[in-house]
Amino acid sequence: MTRQSISEEKDNASDRDGTDGTSPADQGQSQSHPGGSTKPRSAVLLLSGGMDSYTAAAVALADGFVGYVLTVSYGQRHYREIRCARQIGRKLGVAEHKFIELDLRSFGGSALTGNEMDVPRDKGGPIGPEIPVTYVPARNTILLALALGWAEVLGAFDIFMGVNAVDYSGYPDCRGEFVQAFEKLANLATAAAVQGKGIFKIHTPLLHLSKAEIIKLGMRMQLDYSLTLSCYDPDEKGRSCGRCDACRLRLKGFAEAGLNDPLDYAE
Repeated sequence: MTRQSISEEKDNASDRDGTDGTSPADQGQSQSHPGGSTKPRSAVLLLSGGMDSYTAAAVALADGFVGYVLTVSYGQRHYREIRCARQIGRKLGVAEHKFIELDLRSFGGSALTGNEMDVPRDKGGPIGPEIPVTYVPARNTILLALALGWAEVLGAFDIFMGVNAVDYSGYPDCRGEFVQAFEKLANLATAAAVQGKGIFKIHTPLLHLSKAEIIKLGMRMQLDYSLTLSCYDPDEKGRSCGRCDACRLRLKGFAEAGLNDPLDYAE
């Protein structure tokens, strides 16, 4: 996908909400490399194996960043998501793909990291704005902290993540306010920023897009969404349930985009 077409997608978001279609963290991503060098800039790309993080990573690469992908196995119910992330990383052709294991199951507090709560299915009516039991306490804060640590070691000042605040489950750590706050923290809490080596940017290119718009963006970049998994609780064959919030949002997005979802569903 060309840089122009990515900009057009952000312009569409601007038409809807009166902004430039990005979070403040996205502004200025085309600045020169610290020190005035014109060599390609490196970025850490958070990749879960889902559709949104895949699309955000592809946007980063299309914008000319050298991608260093980070996938975290945090104790989620199923490991298939990690296998999907591995396939996506190979497909994208990134510079390095790092996998970290972090067991958030010891904390509990989420239907995604323990067996004490069931993943909700067949919820009637629209999704949100209440925070569901699939929220993992502080997950995106933890993931961004890991990405920030690796970025500082790499000498990279750009981090991409696929959070979305339009068609989403109401998680507080998917909002623009959270991203802005973390970016401020990153520039206060790291030696690289305090020593003036660069300014950290948290890029969220999908923040203001609907699920259908994200899918259309991915199609223009020729992404293979059959490699992804969105379902909170796939069956033993790896098939999506079609009934949890994540599946409902995904299916709704494909329907509104006028496309068929390439995944197999159990129901």
